[in-house]
Amino acid sequence: MRLRRILVRFYKWRDEHVQDREFVMIVSFVIGILAGFAAVVLKNIVRVLEHFLSSTFDLESHLYLYLIFPVVGIFLVVIFIRFILRQPIGDGVPIVLHAISRNNGRIKPHNMYSSIIASAITTSFGGSVGLEGPTVATGAAIGSNVSRLLRLDYKLVILMLGSAAAGAMGAIFKAPIAGIAFALEVIMLQLTTVSVLPLLIASATGALTAYFFLGQSTLYTIEYVQPFELGNIPFYILLGIVTGFFALYFLRTYIFIHDAFDRIPQWWRRFLLGSFLLGGLIYLFPSLYGEGYSAINSSLQGDYSYVFDHTFYAGLSEHTLVLVGVLLLIVLFKAMATTLTFSAGGIGGIFAPTLFMGVNVGLAYAILCNFLGLDLPVSNFALAGMGGMIASVIQAPLTAIFLIAEITNGYSLFMPLMITVTFSWITFRIFENRSIYTFQLAKRGELFTHHQDKTVLSLMNVKELIETNFDTIGPDATLGDLVKVISHSQRNIFPVVDEENNFLGVVWVNDIRHIIFERDLYDKVKVSDLMFMPRPTVSPHESMEDIARKFENSNHYNLPVVDNGKYVGFVSRANVFSKYRELVKHFSED
Repeated sequence: MRLRRILVRFYKWRDEHVQDREFVMIVSFVIGILAGFAAVVLKNIVRVLEHFLSSTFDLESHLYLYLIFPVVGIFLVVIFIRFILRQPIGDGVPIVLHAISRNNGRIKPHNMYSSIIASAITTSFGGSVGLEGPTVATGAAIGSNVSRLLRLDYKLVILMLGSAAAGAMGAIFKAPIAGIAFALEVIMLQLTTVSVLPLLIASATGALTAYFFLGQSTLYTIEYVQPFELGNIPFYILLGIVTGFFALYFLRTYIFIHDAFDRIPQWWRRFLLGSFLLGGLIYLFPSLYGEGYSAINSSLQGDYSYVFDHTFYAGLSEHTLVLVGVLLLIVLFKAMATTLTFSAGGIGGIFAPTLFMGVNVGLAYAILCNFLGLDLPVSNFALAGMGGMIASVIQAPLTAIFLIAEITNGYSLFMPLMITVTFSWITFRIFENRSIYTFQLAKRGELFTHHQDKTVLSLMNVKELIETNFDTIGPDATLGDLVKVISHSQRNIFPVVDEENNFLGVVWVNDIRHIIFERDLYDKVKVSDLMFMPRPTVSPHESMEDIARKFENSNHYNLPVVDNGKYVGFVSRANVFSKYRELVKHFSED
């Protein structure tokens, strides 16, 4: 009660003294700090857990631990989710997209801490995922719940979700510009010039929070980026095409394994199968263990020992073609390992796996070209490979360009990054228009997109537009009974239902005008003789995009809403258009 009184006083003070625009700037600043702090907490928890495991157990002497650790980590996460939290956590960024699309921007309060706990355990014990998705989900959950506490409207809640995501990305990668690009490309619908400012504030404060606690060093250290040479343009183009196909492989592998595990009803079977397969892959290729950031750093420094460390084929490390082959195998199995981690019950993000795959594709490509007699800068192509993979996998080319430039201080690589990212994205889009984040939401028709018409329609709920002031009539009623109903009705359509409210058809006044005044027919003609079954009908569970398409194809002004054969009401073209215009106007205002 005391908290409620404090909040009431705050609401009153805010209404009297602070304008909405200034208030949003203040809130975005606070949310940026909180999202940045969430990233710092997650990083430090992982660091402590990894130190504990490495100091307690000797992985180098007991390689079988590569098989056991991921199983133990995912088991602990499953126990935490099923028996302690007792509600699903969800997958990082898709949580945010679903909240925007179908939940009015609401994310459950437990996501402010549950994603941190579960992802820290998963990654520390070797789960082949990253920390970025959970950090974004945590930041967005903070933004959502703070916005609700402050009684912001839906439009501002969505803006705060985007700002929180930008702050989280800016903090986890120490890349504020990439954080803004990520929010614009992946999270947000569309923004006006004024509403970009909260993103700038949140992303900058998130990154500064990370700098304060974690230092100002870049995530990946590269000593020297060779100058861009025009003669290498064809090779950057070809690398873009190659990474586009590897990104497509990643998505298809993710979907295939995900769907296969969805068909396994028992959680413990999914856990056992997924975790032991994951452990087996990591045992064969230890570089698949955990996030893979140390491996990426080693490769950018020209040290490829991580490819053969703790493996039974370490003696083949001097052979260039073997190195290329193992690098490509690692890329192929990384996609499987990441998906198995999720499918078995682990929690994490896909940024780190995608970067890991990209750097290894770029390395293999450059090393093979140099083996064939060319002289390509290996580190440059490794960085370009990272950009190409990120651009296609998450369908965010600007994020990819700025992210790679910021996390490596490789700003001089802007041109080759743009070339590789562009051709990777184009190659991927020829075969697939979904990102790894959106395929599940798109399959359920719940995706919030950057296409304004589709997005606004996705925000509309058919249940809110159903009109029920249509007078019904039974099939055994006479024409005379129908005329009595018509006489006091304001509608010209009359649904026909039986005693159990089953929808049988409609009678349209225009169809019976020629007999409506023929009194000698009033007792002879039945409603069942006059009704017809309209096509199409609408389900209250359909998406508004499908309903809009039905209006367009049928030219009807009213469509009956039927739920499992039962009459519910009608939805009108006029109401749909009116609601659509209202939402467009709302989102277009600063």
